[in-house]
Amino acid sequence: MTENRFIAYYRVSTDRQGRSGLGLEAQREAVRSYVAQRSGDVLEEFTEVETGKRSDRPKLAAALAACRQQKAMLVIAKLDRLARNMAFVANLMEGRADFVAVDMPNADKFTIHIFAALAEEEGRRISQRTKAALAAAKARGVVLGRAGAILAQRNRDAAQARADSLAGTISAIRSEGARTYRDIAQELNARGVSTPMGRQWHAGSAQRLCNRLQGAETAQPHHGGVSTGEECAVHLADLLPHPSRRA
Repeated sequence: MTENRFIAYYRVSTDRQGRSGLGLEAQREAVRSYVAQRSGDVLEEFTEVETGKRSDRPKLAAALAACRQQKAMLVIAKLDRLARNMAFVANLMEGRADFVAVDMPNADKFTIHIFAALAEEEGRRISQRTKAALAAAKARGVVLGRAGAILAQRNRDAAQARADSLAGTISAIRSEGARTYRDIAQELNARGVSTPMGRQWHAGSAQRLCNRLQGAETAQPHHGGVSTGEECAVHLADLLPHPSRRA
């Protein structure tokens, strides 16, 4: 019997909401209250983090599979948490697993179809309003995506700073006989030096490092002393593998 056995399914729209629990605790509280009123048990909980417009949700598929295996009913807090897509809800209702929405526990299939259609229309209107607002902002001269550009520049600056900090190490490795990007990568790994992402070096990442150092050499003026580029003497032509040593 499925009356007292439940599989809970929760959905939040963004990674940030998923990490912070925003909206998630409210769903859990609604589900727990509903199940407690029926002296039931929540056997498992599944949480999906993505948009409601998609229908290929692995957590929901897993929840439905658990319902069939454990002869339980799928319980959700609100119908629009299931999907803002009437066709998706219709297909789900025709499946082999029963489900109930806490905000409409006594609704029949016809009522659920109506509410699903309203939720789908609400999602469509939200999308239209968002597009219109972005278009109006662009018409006013607002630069869209500026935060992403700023973050990208910060990442580039951090990568250049990391490359500059390794200039002396690269110079020493080359003086010891390293002639290819692979040689440099292997020696950096042997010395316990990791990439900016904390990973092992390979020929490609060593090449990007050398490219950054060469860029610093050609772009920065010399103000006495030894510049990063001069100290490393990193020239890509010198670092290209000799034909007899190509991998």
